[in-house]
This record gives sequence, C-alpha cells and structure tokens, in this order.
Amino acid sequence: MVTVRAQAHTLEAIAAGIVVLASVVFALQVTAVTPLSASTASQHIENQQQASAAGVLDAARENGALDAAVTYWDETNGTLHGTSGGGYTTDAEVERTTLGRMLLDTFEARGVAFNVYFTYTADTGSFARQRFIYRGEPSDNAATAATTVMLYDDDPLYDANETPTDTTVNESTTYDALIPPESSTGLYNVVRVEVVVWRM
Repeated sequence: MVTVRAQAHTLEAIAAGIVVLASVVFALQVTAVTPLSASTASQHIENQQQASAAGVLDAARENGALDAAVTYWDETNGTLHGTSGGGYTTDAEVERTTLGRMLLDTFEARGVAFNVYFTYTADTGSFARQRFIYRGEPSDNAATAATTVMLYDDDPLYDANETPTDTTVNESTTYDALIPPESSTGLYNVVRVEVVVWRM
C-alpha cells in the first residue's frame, strides 16, 4: 500500500514538472525573446525614416524644390542665400527653401533630425561634399535617402524667393564655390542630393 502511494506521489511530481516545463517553453515562444529583437525594431524605424526621406525627395523633384535648392545661390555674396557658409542650421534658415520646409514638416514633429548634403564630382575625378542643411552629427542609427540632379550649363540660379534669375550656373562667377563644373559638354555636373535622418 505504501509502495503504491509512493509511486502515485512520484508520478504526480513528474506530471507537475512536465506542466511547469511546458509552461516555460510556451511563455518563451509567445514572447519571442531573441538577441535580435531590439535591433529588428530599430531597423524597422530606420526603414520608415528612410522611406519618408525618399518620399520628400520625390515630392521635391515633382514640385521643383529640388532644382531650386541645388541652385539657391547668392551670386553677389558667393554663398547660399542668407548664410555665410556651412549650410543652414537653424529652423529660420532651413525654412528659407521649400525643400527645407518640406523636411521640417515631415520630421520635426516626430523628433527626427536631418542633414542635407550635395555630393558632386570634383576636378580631380574624386567626389566632394557640401553641406546644404546641417542639424548636427547623425547617430549610429541614421538612415539615408538620396537622388541625383542633372545640372546643365544653362540652368538658372535661384534668388532668395526661389525665383529663377537671368544668371546661369555656367555664367556665374561664384557658384563654383558650391558646385564646380565637371565637364564642358553642356552638362555642368551631376549632383547627388543626400538626406540623412536620425531620431533625436
């Protein structure tokens, strides 16, 4: 009798252990705890930010804001309109251009910072980069979206109101401080407009 009771208690203990073990296994599967969980979420956010930046660039190309930004040049002072150099940094400066306003509208309320760079081919054949908008040093999780602008000799410079002027990029005596000519074939240079975004 004692032996049967002992065996029953042993079987109950084994059954209880199996139930506990099954519960733990089930809980781990439901929560899907993996070493990559955090980075997967971070990658998803980066992908969203990249898609948003690409969308802004596409819209800016459609409405002419991209061309206006690349040639938004003060011929008299030899700088971007309203700045002494180094790109636009404050909200008031960024808002000077339609591209800047579009980026602010898209990212500022979401707590996302952004920089905009112009990359082009220099005389040496190497690539050079100019700041157009600079809002700080990007984080390690920054995302990038880019597009290219074909800049031709007869493309006009834009004034402070983003209106085309009578001066073309090839006729300008100072625009090469921003983007120099790369060829003499009518194609002035190919400019890569790059937007870098990151969560603040």
